[in-house]
Amino acid sequence: MVNESPNAKTNGPLAAPSVAETLFASNAFRLNGRQWLAASAILLAVTLLTSPLWERIERYETGPDYRIPYDLSNDYWLYERMLRQTSAPNRIVVLGDSVVWGEYVLPDGALSHFLNQQAGVSDRYINGGLNGSFPLALEGLIDYYGQALRHCRVIVHCNVLWMTSPKADLSTEKEERFNHSGLVPQFCPRIPCYKADADERLGAVVEREFGFVQWVKHLQSAYFERMSIPKWTLEEDNGTPPRRPNLWRNPLRQITLTVPEPPPEDPQRGPTSSRHKPWSEDGEGAARFDWVPLGSSLQWQAFQRLIGRLQDGGNDVLVVVGPFNEHMMATENRPAYSEIRNGIAAWLTEHNILHVVPEALPSALYADASHPLTEGYELLAQRLYENPDFQRWVRGE
Repeated sequence: MVNESPNAKTNGPLAAPSVAETLFASNAFRLNGRQWLAASAILLAVTLLTSPLWERIERYETGPDYRIPYDLSNDYWLYERMLRQTSAPNRIVVLGDSVVWGEYVLPDGALSHFLNQQAGVSDRYINGGLNGSFPLALEGLIDYYGQALRHCRVIVHCNVLWMTSPKADLSTEKEERFNHSGLVPQFCPRIPCYKADADERLGAVVEREFGFVQWVKHLQSAYFERMSIPKWTLEEDNGTPPRRPNLWRNPLRQITLTVPEPPPEDPQRGPTSSRHKPWSEDGEGAARFDWVPLGSSLQWQAFQRLIGRLQDGGNDVLVVVGPFNEHMMATENRPAYSEIRNGIAAWLTEHNILHVVPEALPSALYADASHPLTEGYELLAQRLYENPDFQRWVRGE
């Protein structure tokens, strides 16, 4: 009698698998061509329709003096939605960095509020400022999220703060971390201090181009403290020993379908805030700035491109230059500042771009080098409305 190995049998539970079975042994099931087409169609529909459908079901209030909440400053999907809800032919969007947004003031203390006050209305001027931004970031913001601004009237604030040093200009070779890195040019023109790897740069490009990715980031910003759901779930508190309070929470309950609003009393801003005070109260002496010439400034080049893009989009543009806090500058710094300010005005004049260069506000109305306090914004709006060129532009002449 010949003893056969169990594996040699062709039948039975221990029979050797065939070649075809071995190749596909790890698959739970296989899709045929028609099923692949159906799955692709479903995925495409979800990718394309989720973002616009979400906009219909999520509540988002943008009344008078609205500005993007500080905690949602990186939610560009929401910024684009804000522009769609607020832009109109009879309205004027005030575009700029934290000076327009109002770093030290409440929403009703920003420039747009006092421009509305001068106009005798409540919603003609829209706060389109983005906290923490700068010309290189604003250029990307308008390129990729500013379609709703086309054919609108826009006031653009030009803040010379971004030329006070190579670091502020982002032209230093030393690596620097800065806000809104996803908005800046990722490959060209080159930003010397931006040392992100290829993966981070490509991720920023993908986010710009795909609404679904932007919507995912909106969910993270609005409901999960700017974290992915797995990271939010495993986030530790500051206890001793640290705990993970979100570990047993249902993530779906975080999604309230209402865009969060800023607290009515902001301890960091407004007249009752400890930060809302004249710059000189901190006892700091005169500042010395390492001004970057206009000819080599990355931020100024970005501002020029920004104006060009707005004009190409059919926008009626007016530029407000400054006013910078000249009171805190060292005497030897002022000639370089005057050269830059005058150079900006000359370029705007040469290119037939209407602009206003307001005089410096009183020293006590600045919180720092470029941000006014509440009374400073009020005086700036008054001075703008007293300017004949500004008046003619507002009237559409």
